[in-house]
Amino acid sequence: MDLAASELQTLRDKMLSFARLQLSDDALAEDVVQEALAGALKNADAFARAASLQTWVFAILKNKIADALRNRYRQPELESFDDECKECGSGDDQFNNKGHWQSHSSPQRWDAPERQIHDQHFWRVFDTCLEGLPAEQARVFMMREFIELSSDEICESLALSTSNLHVLLYRARLKLRQCLEGNWFNGGTSA
Repeated sequence: MDLAASELQTLRDKMLSFARLQLSDDALAEDVVQEALAGALKNADAFARAASLQTWVFAILKNKIADALRNRYRQPELESFDDECKECGSGDDQFNNKGHWQSHSSPQRWDAPERQIHDQHFWRVFDTCLEGLPAEQARVFMMREFIELSSDEICESLALSTSNLHVLLYRARLKLRQCLEGNWFNGGTSA
C-alpha cells in the first residue's frame, strides 16, 4: 500500500464519519477506525487489488463495527441505581422539607380564560383522582396539603415513621400528577 499522507487522512476521515454514524459513540468510532487501519496495514500483502483500496479498507471497518456492536449487546453497560434515579428524577428536588412544592417546580397555573371556566370541573377531576389513591396515601396527602399538619403531627397521629410518611406523600403526589395529567391537563376533561 502506497498512500500519500493526504490520501490516508481523507480515507481516515471518511471511515470515521461512517463509524460515528453506525456507532453513535465518538470514542468507539475512533477505536474501530484505528483497529481497521491497523488491520489493513498489517495485512497489506493480502490486498489483491481486485477492488479499490477504499472498498477493501471499508470491508475491514464494517467487520470491526459489527464486532463492536456485538460486544455492546453482549456486555451491556450496567447503570447503577443512582444513575437511573438521576435520569428519571427522584422528585426530592421538587418538594421542600415540609413536603410542599418548591417554587421552581410547582405546577404552574394556566391563565388562559377558557381554562378558568373549567376550575370547578378541575376540582371534580381532582377529587376523583384523590379517591383513586390507596386509602393511606390519600389520608396522609389530605392531612399534609389540606389540613396542613406537620410531618411530626401526621407521624404521631398515624404511628408512621418519617421515612414511611415521605414515601407515602411522594407516591401520592406522583399518582395524583399522573392522573391529573391524563385526565385534565393533557386535553382530557373527565376522570
